[in-house]
Amino acid sequence: MSKVLITGATSGIGEATARIFARNGFSLILCGRRQERLDTLKDELSGLCPVRTLCFDVRDRERVAAGISGLPADWQNIEILINNAGNAHGLSLLHEGDTDDWDAMMDINVKGLLYVSRAVLPGMVSRNKGHVINIGSIAGKEVYPAGNVYCASKYAVDAITKGMRIDLNAHNIRVGAVNPGLVDTEFSEVRFKGDKERAKNVYSGMTPLRAEDIAEILLFIITRPAHVNIADLLVLPTAQASAAIVRRDQP
Repeated sequence: MSKVLITGATSGIGEATARIFARNGFSLILCGRRQERLDTLKDELSGLCPVRTLCFDVRDRERVAAGISGLPADWQNIEILINNAGNAHGLSLLHEGDTDDWDAMMDINVKGLLYVSRAVLPGMVSRNKGHVINIGSIAGKEVYPAGNVYCASKYAVDAITKGMRIDLNAHNIRVGAVNPGLVDTEFSEVRFKGDKERAKNVYSGMTPLRAEDIAEILLFIITRPAHVNIADLLVLPTAQASAAIVRRDQP
């Protein structure tokens, strides 16, 4: 069984990806900040496939390195890395922004992705085999009002993905990104600091993507033949034309 490491596995796209991969015969290394949720997911999926969990915040460089290097020898050969962990914090004009929010987004979305990648990639390089998918966003393709720093963090993911693909080309490692538009997950609730009503309004009057939609796409990508690399994919709900243009005609 190919071993897949998924960050941000305790909710949203990461959790949905864990479930669909488990049903399709992959061994899973599930990473997240919430041990209870990791334990629950492991209990649910262990009947389908081998599962290990790593509890760390991707912002914590030392814990990331220790967790991944501390995997048993027979779990060290990670063949697929899904860099999914990421968040938005706040939605403010730049001159009114909360610097703590800025730090959180840059630390999780950019540095966290780098820390996990730095821990996993040397093994892929040594084996001349691997596949990395970074979860970006339409916000990494278009800047929208008050998106400033979040968009910057996702533009960075886009640049890192391109750089990674160049750097790893000589080692037979596939690298790509999936960039969703509006997906109905905990994302907006986190962005608006637990304001459920405001989060709900993000998806009002339209049908957003589901986490499962992205998980199914990820499964498709990683099961392509070895000579095929889906390098960059933008996925939108039908009602969304761009980062800021959304048709809202549903009751």
